[in-house]
Amino acid sequence: LDSPLEPKPGDLIEIFRGGYQHWAIYVGDGNVIHLAENTDAGACSVKSVLQDSAKVMKEKLQKVVGNDKFQIRNLLDDKCTPRPIEDILQDAESLVGKVLPYDVATHKCEHFITLLRYGMPRSQQVQEAVMAGTAILGVLAVGALVFGILAAASSEDENEEKK
Repeated sequence: LDSPLEPKPGDLIEIFRGGYQHWAIYVGDGNVIHLAENTDAGACSVKSVLQDSAKVMKEKLQKVVGNDKFQIRNLLDDKCTPRPIEDILQDAESLVGKVLPYDVATHKCEHFITLLRYGMPRSQQVQEAVMAGTAILGVLAVGALVFGILAAASSEDENEEKK
């Protein structure tokens, strides 16, 4: 994981909120731009899952992080080429104050910052949840198949005994 002490403009900041991660993009001078709850409350929280919009905010990194831990994590640099820094910063600044759609599966803070840095919205948190859900559904499907086979075999045994 990336962890230089001082973020550079365009760096993605992962903030550990306990149970989930919040994301922001560093824009220089100690500031980040991020999606926040569409209230006066500041940084995203678990409550934001229930909201359908979020506000783009520019705030001091330390204010957004609060007492939580954070790291610099340009999570897709090994798969995608980052956009030019000037474009990232210009686009990020142009969105400050705007209210955007928010959806935990398709429009969350991680999608927002990866769209700015890489030009495409991605969320590893959502992908991991989908993969976990797919694995659970796979196990359930196998269990249902086995149960169906056993039930059919049992039914055949009963029919044989009745003859």
